[in-house]
Amino acid sequence: MHCQFCSLNRNKLIYFLIREKEGKDLEMLRKSVQRLTVVIKHVKITANMCTSASDEVLFQKIDTKGVITLNRPKALNALNLSMIRKIFPVLTEWENDPKTKMVIIKGAGDKAFCAGGDVRAVTEAGKVGDRLSQDFFKEEYILNNKIGTYEIPYIALINGITMGGGVGLSVHGAFRVASEKTVFAMPETAIGLFPDVGGGHFLPRLGGKLGIYLALTGFRLKGRDVHKAGVATHFVQDNKIEELEKSLLEMHDPTAQDIHHVLDKFQKNSTDIPDKDFILAKDMEKINRLFDGKTMEEIYQNLEKDGSEWATTQLNTLKKMSPTSMKVTLRQLLDGETMTLQDCLVMEYRISQRCIEDQDFYEGVRAVLVDKDQSPQWKPAVIEGVTPQRVEWYFSPLPEERELQL
Repeated sequence: MHCQFCSLNRNKLIYFLIREKEGKDLEMLRKSVQRLTVVIKHVKITANMCTSASDEVLFQKIDTKGVITLNRPKALNALNLSMIRKIFPVLTEWENDPKTKMVIIKGAGDKAFCAGGDVRAVTEAGKVGDRLSQDFFKEEYILNNKIGTYEIPYIALINGITMGGGVGLSVHGAFRVASEKTVFAMPETAIGLFPDVGGGHFLPRLGGKLGIYLALTGFRLKGRDVHKAGVATHFVQDNKIEELEKSLLEMHDPTAQDIHHVLDKFQKNSTDIPDKDFILAKDMEKINRLFDGKTMEEIYQNLEKDGSEWATTQLNTLKKMSPTSMKVTLRQLLDGETMTLQDCLVMEYRISQRCIEDQDFYEGVRAVLVDKDQSPQWKPAVIEGVTPQRVEWYFSPLPEERELQL
């Protein structure tokens, strides 16, 4: 990154060195050049330190519109605590500014909107009792609530991988625009976690038992299917996303209705991508019937009794997941069906802190993200080993001073 401060000061130093050369001996010049080298090296290091963190998220104010860009493309724009701490105050400032009429959030690069939260850093912190394991979830959920209650139109361009923490940055907003590059999933049961970031609120509100199916299996939705499932509000093909953003930014004092009209127009014109039936359409009858259980044991029994190839495939998938995570997730979604977003987030913060205190989360991250042997050793290893008392512990209140306050 070009630093004007560095250039100006370097030029001044060189100027004075030339003056020095004219009036002093070569030894003085040699020492001065050494000093210059040290100074330039120090300035470069300082500049890098100043820009590396601030560039993780880019903020632009264009007329009456705010634009947020998640800027970690090499990490698939994964969300960390420093990014959360940058985004929240800017969203608050724009919300309180009567001149701001709209906010757009997007991801840098062509692969991901946001592939999830930095759970590896959270588990490393949890191992040593570092506060990051508390602060990350707490501040992430506060940000999710801000988005869910945002008083001006919030548009998430989920053009690419959108999982976990990326879902939390998008799904609670007024508008979510998917493209054929979008890949949506909540894969947390595979790492001993649970579909958080408000998953207890939005997943049960998808059609039938679709949310429970997606949460337990981690099934990936792609392209138009993200829209058909109700995760996205609109579908716009990838080669029109840039034009869409330009059209939104050119609007004068847009209302939510104006924005909806523009998004509808672009969706209507996204005809290059074939509009096929929802990928799970043929399976929805079985999903609604077989995943309609109050316990994981019931769901297992439903799948075993059905005995079809599809049911057997789902059962084999579930048996790879953390038994504890699945039982906690099912309870989370069943309870969340009648809860507000705020109450869900309070519940989910309690669960997150129990995950930090238990072992499956660490084991799942090790097996999937660190060693990548894909062979987690869950404890307990089967759903029958997870007692109702153990599940209840995950939902039990924290000490008052540790509870999430919204």
